[in-house]
Amino acid sequence: MEMRRGLTLFIVFIILQSGEGRLTQSFYDTTCPQVESIVRKVVVDKVNQTFIAVPATLRLFFHDCFVEGCDASIMIASPNGDAEKDAPDNLSLAGDGFDTVIKAKSAVEAKCPGVVSCADILVIAARDVIRLAGGPSFKIQLGRRDGLVSQASRVAGNLPEPSFNLAQLNTIFAKNNLTQTDMIALSGAHTVGFSHCSRFANRLYSFSPSSPEDPDLDPTYAQQLKEDCPQDVDPRIAIDMDPVTPQTFDNMYFKNLIAKKGLFTSDEVLFTNPASKPTVMNFAQNQTNFKAAFIVAMRRLGRVGVKTGKAGEIRLDCTTFNA
Repeated sequence: MEMRRGLTLFIVFIILQSGEGRLTQSFYDTTCPQVESIVRKVVVDKVNQTFIAVPATLRLFFHDCFVEGCDASIMIASPNGDAEKDAPDNLSLAGDGFDTVIKAKSAVEAKCPGVVSCADILVIAARDVIRLAGGPSFKIQLGRRDGLVSQASRVAGNLPEPSFNLAQLNTIFAKNNLTQTDMIALSGAHTVGFSHCSRFANRLYSFSPSSPEDPDLDPTYAQQLKEDCPQDVDPRIAIDMDPVTPQTFDNMYFKNLIAKKGLFTSDEVLFTNPASKPTVMNFAQNQTNFKAAFIVAMRRLGRVGVKTGKAGEIRLDCTTFNA
């Protein structure tokens, strides 16, 4: 009996030390009870200025969590150009996402100095932009601390690429304890996303020796993409990933996949591969199911590699480590 009790206490101790166990919805109830409303006001103002803040903030959250965990390491600005944000895979992150978090942090610091982490502010902001675009509203757990490592060299191989097949997507998501259903649901965020032409140009001009154009692209859609993204296009040009309802968080992304209008290979493969096709069909036919799965996936993503307790720090400025 004593041995069993000791084992139980040890397991409880390990769970509490794991980080995930320390995240709670009430984390700031006594230290900064207005944090979510403060962040929400900043996010609303930013989205009113530019809708780009929606996909930019979402993508920032995703890229942060997949490298070093959800610890705002993506926010660090290095004078040497060697921080996480400087990695090739992160150079296309829109400045409006960073600006949203920086402004929200400033507003929170004015009310609750040195209390709320940049990591938590990014999670709150990502949740709020989803709601503002017509997506689901949901509660989130807080208590993350900011990371102490941000290196460009640690990004490669930790983010999904536009050319990935289903096995590669599942592998990189599984590394972060995310299931195939989580991966497909999170891919649905592309319904409000945008992409630079270079990320999918191969599907239009150099797909294979026998077919320069990817046969898994609807021909009319491919022609539209060629008009928007000619071969000599300005590299700064970006287009909506959802050609139908680009400013509404809905299940149109999945309907587009069925219509062969997935922008990336990694999008369209979700429909063409029989292992993932049923989930795509389900989400396309039932928006409620998609949004419910998306909430589950976002909550799981927000727990990836979190720092809690005495780990990390509460950054005073999101762009630099504390002195």
